Amino acid sequence: MNKNLERTSAVSTSTQVPDEFDRNVPRICGVCGDKATGFHFNAMTCEGCKGFFRRSMKRKASFTCPFNGSCTITKDNRRHCQACRLKRCLDIGMMKEFILTDEEVQRKKELIQRRKDEEAQREAQKPRLSEEQRSIIDTLVDAHHKTYDDSYSDFSRFRPPVREGPVTRSASRAASLHSLSDASSDSFSHSPESGDRKMNLSSLLMMYQEQGLSSSPDSKEDEGTSLSMLPHLADLVSYSIQKVIGFAKTIPGFRELTAEDQIALLKSSAIEVIMLRSNQSFSLEDMSWSCGGPEFKYCVNDVTKAGHSLELLEPLVKFQVGLKKLNLHEEEHVLLMAICLLSPDRPGVQDHERVEALQDRISEVLQAYICAHHPGGRLLYAKMIQKLADLRSLNEEHSKQYRSLSFQPEHSMQLTPLVLEVFGGQVT
Repeated sequence: MNKNLERTSAVSTSTQVPDEFDRNVPRICGVCGDKATGFHFNAMTCEGCKGFFRRSMKRKASFTCPFNGSCTITKDNRRHCQACRLKRCLDIGMMKEFILTDEEVQRKKELIQRRKDEEAQREAQKPRLSEEQRSIIDTLVDAHHKTYDDSYSDFSRFRPPVREGPVTRSASRAASLHSLSDASSDSFSHSPESGDRKMNLSSLLMMYQEQGLSSSPDSKEDEGTSLSMLPHLADLVSYSIQKVIGFAKTIPGFRELTAEDQIALLKSSAIEVIMLRSNQSFSLEDMSWSCGGPEFKYCVNDVTKAGHSLELLEPLVKFQVGLKKLNLHEEEHVLLMAICLLSPDRPGVQDHERVEALQDRISEVLQAYICAHHPGGRLLYAKMIQKLADLRSLNEEHSKQYRSLSFQPEHSMQLTPLVLEVFGGQVT
């Protein structure tokens, strides 16, 4: 009879093992039927029966059943007959060999405590943002959300984009460049299979040069014919300048600067911040800016129809690709915009020390954020600062092309007053 019980219990124990890992199966104590807490001494039991078995084995207790030795053990009567309860423990496979000695229990407790202490120490040593730094980031992220509408619903209020009209030489060159990018839309893939059959941006631009698409001195002759996209993009830039101003006003310390310094910083950095902002809509797949529907999807060709040449647009696309591939967090992106705005060496800035102190403060926040939240970002800060240097070159080329455009009355009259005010400081 006992052997049959043992065989039955052995089968029962083996079938219970998978239940430990199935959260959907109720775990029942094999001794008394109470809710089990896990496997204890080789069997699924509740805490009560676990403790009872341990105490009984350690004391080498000998119990006698006051009845006929076959009591049914339940949650309610398990204390009535210790003999049958212990027998049931053994029947379901509980083994005294699994019970730790007092010394082993103590060592286990010490090991658990040591691991907890080590984990707490590692947690304490992790780089953390101060409350002030966290507050600065939250302020800038919130400001970006309020000044960057990723639905681009306001674009329908601009003068409509017109892509028809005479094809200028720059537009033709841009179309050639764009077709090359279409042919290699996956040229920026990180896939190890890319090999030699795919082109990177350098190869793309080299092909562009080899095909004789570089600018020529007389290229401006046919630029004056029709800049069909100028009205629309002038409105877009004017709108973006307003949003940059709104963002700048939220940067801690910016409002405390003199009005003259605020204006100087905004005039000099506006186009750079606009370029940074536009990376949010830039696509690596076809090197275009997608701002809602197909009507507001802009390629290089579109921008040439607003008077800009590839001397600006080639490095701009390269900049956008490089920035996109940094995979910045939103927090890093807005901090970089703030650092860009607070450059003390901008023309016209009077209180250099104060502006530099504000920029240093934001730079420290960015470095702290990278350490705390961007694993493997050891070189990321340096790469981001290099992007600011790239923006200076783009700014310089943009100013040169803007001056050329503004000298032509038929084109300058298409620009908005805000664009003329912000970019017109160097126009004579």
